[in-house]
Amino acid sequence: MTDATRELDEIDALLLDRYQSGFPVEERPFEVIARETPYSADVLFERLQSHVDSGLVRRIGPVLDPSAIGASTLAALRVHEEAFAEVADVVNEFPEVTHNYRRDNEWNMWFVVTASSSNRLNDVLTDIERRTGYDPLSLPKLRQYCLDLQFPVVADRTEGMTEMESTGSGKTASAGPAKSEGATTPSERRNTDRQLTPQECEVLERIQDGFAISEMPYRTVASALDVDVTTVLSTIRRLLDDGFVKRVGIVINHHAAGFTSNCMLAWRVPSEEIDEVGERASNQPYVTKCYRRVDRPDRDWSYSLFTMLHGREESAVSEWINELANDIVQYPGVKLETVERLKQTGTQYSDLLDS
Repeated sequence: MTDATRELDEIDALLLDRYQSGFPVEERPFEVIARETPYSADVLFERLQSHVDSGLVRRIGPVLDPSAIGASTLAALRVHEEAFAEVADVVNEFPEVTHNYRRDNEWNMWFVVTASSSNRLNDVLTDIERRTGYDPLSLPKLRQYCLDLQFPVVADRTEGMTEMESTGSGKTASAGPAKSEGATTPSERRNTDRQLTPQECEVLERIQDGFAISEMPYRTVASALDVDVTTVLSTIRRLLDDGFVKRVGIVINHHAAGFTSNCMLAWRVPSEEIDEVGERASNQPYVTKCYRRVDRPDRDWSYSLFTMLHGREESAVSEWINELANDIVQYPGVKLETVERLKQTGTQYSDLLDS
């Protein structure tokens, strides 16, 4: 896929860089944005529509926190080459499998399972083993050091268009995607003592794939649920406040934006030092995700710190890997390079009310 960001301008910088989070949860969101800019709501909406049509924008809507809503895990299989395609088809059949990649390792199939409950998650893993004959290596998240990532679509294309500024090292802040900082465990959200209400479940199920591309997207949600738009707005704000939704914004197709080079790495870090190392790694501008996961020495897997890197150039990603290994983490690691993308979809919940 070619880089779709070469002809972008100030309007694109405003929309695509600034509103990957903080998209207004108001009945007429483009009018809210227009009041803060020299551009009309019609111009802003039409420009965003064009990027949806081109594939640069995947969707507009919420980014959910699977650990707050239900349960999720990163899982891997060691699949014989002759069975790989058939096993991949089986794994990809499950709607709970949102991402699946072939990686260059003896554990050669890596996939994310997100479910409405721990019981459903376990059922999916059991079904995969039953149908494929391969026992999944399940590595649930224990702690995350980067909360979210956003891709600087225009910031490193046109100087001075956005608020992203140069760092002291001479690199731009957009050398890698931007992300929130601060470590959390899966249960750390603002209101940890309550479960989703039936109304919240209905709203989440309706908006999980994104909003309708409309000048009044929340009204479309309200119409589908046969409720008042103020109910939808207050529900989404509450889901944000309580951490079930991480952000509402424009979700970028990072491949179309030119971030075509990436690598996942796993590190063998002593448990007494992993938080310090994880924080240090997550502070690097090129580290897009950084998690502590369960290690499974009983399954020949003793790596517990996972980092993900995204960049525009393969040579830059290689340099970052060396920097991480030699200067930042300084513990043994393994590269889990992507060989083939087998599946990539958004998180799907269809049975929240039953869980």
